[in-house]
Amino acid sequence: MKISTKGRYGLRILIDLATHDPAKPRLLRDIAQSQQISEKYISRLVIALRRAKLIRSVRGVNGGFHLAKSPEEITLLEILETMEGPISVVDCVQSPEKCPRQRLCPARDIWSKLNDGIRELTKNITLDDILDAYREENARNGICDYCI
Repeated sequence: MKISTKGRYGLRILIDLATHDPAKPRLLRDIAQSQQISEKYISRLVIALRRAKLIRSVRGVNGGFHLAKSPEEITLLEILETMEGPISVVDCVQSPEKCPRQRLCPARDIWSKLNDGIRELTKNITLDDILDAYREENARNGICDYCI
């Protein structure tokens, strides 16, 4: 399983929104600039994030995007599966019918356990946990990060 730019950038978009004033929706161009991701690519990624109800868009002059849930309610599993699809270390774990050897395969159990472990780990990491770790690391390095 390899996490693509869609998964990594989806997480970065949510981190960006979570670290800015929730009362002021963020413009795509501001997210793109601060995250150094093309605005065109971000505009495609926010579609999936909106469909999953992780972000909301606000129309109008003061429009933009903001989180639809609190960071404590958004899990890494939810983000990754929104951006990448169901987590599966090998195809036969998610779709056993794809493998004619599935009943005879001695490795299938280990792949299933590995897959379950990854899902459990990512389900227990919230966006808030990621932000806390980021803030702690910055504090150790003497970097104060705040929004006005």
